[in-house]
Amino acid sequence: METLPLYISILFGVTTLLTIYLFYKASRNSKVSIVLVALWLIFQSIVSLTGFYTHTDAFPPRFPLLILPPLLLIILLFVTTIGKRYIDSLDPKALTLLHAIRVPVEIVLYLLCLHKTIPEIMTFEGRNLDILSGLTAPVIHYFGFVTKRINKHIILLWNFICLGLLANIVTTAILSAPMPFQQLAFDQPNIAVLYFPFTWLPCCVVPLVLFAHLVTIRKLLLDGTTRASRVVSV
Repeated sequence: METLPLYISILFGVTTLLTIYLFYKASRNSKVSIVLVALWLIFQSIVSLTGFYTHTDAFPPRFPLLILPPLLLIILLFVTTIGKRYIDSLDPKALTLLHAIRVPVEIVLYLLCLHKTIPEIMTFEGRNLDILSGLTAPVIHYFGFVTKRINKHIILLWNFICLGLLANIVTTAILSAPMPFQQLAFDQPNIAVLYFPFTWLPCCVVPLVLFAHLVTIRKLLLDGTTRASRVVSV
């Protein structure tokens, strides 16, 4: 990783900050949201810089500490009253636009592949088609929420498809990491996400993208249920 060009780290750093900014706008400028995300990012940055995650032979594996806390928080938000209230305050229009950051993320992954720090299967030249989510996000944002020329069913379908693409690359990345459960890419394992600043991908960018999908799906489904109940009551 010492030979990795600085511009790749800078590009990914800017992409992460842009992701956080878009989420901040989607939270309607919630100071609590931005503070919590910033503190988590700072904490993981400090831990990553110590080389904590590069000890892949440690038991239990350390890598899950990057992803489990955000996932647990997401679950907590969806099952608690205060969490649901927070979710309902988020803007699905802005959350949809947030997915555009998946384009620069995929560019970074491709550059990392060229420098032999992740396997080809994690890029758009391999089995990762997640760049399609980023390319289509502005289209869904404009025609689904700005001009409203496409209905919620198409938006829902798009979210489910993109959620599947996200699950695909996350699974590939985990199974390619040099850990006891590695199943893929033994010739070139996924080592980049063990180093700063690329630990931001599993600990921050991916959880925010996942959360954006889940929130939008919930809002669209609840909107349909609410409308149906209104029709029945009439």
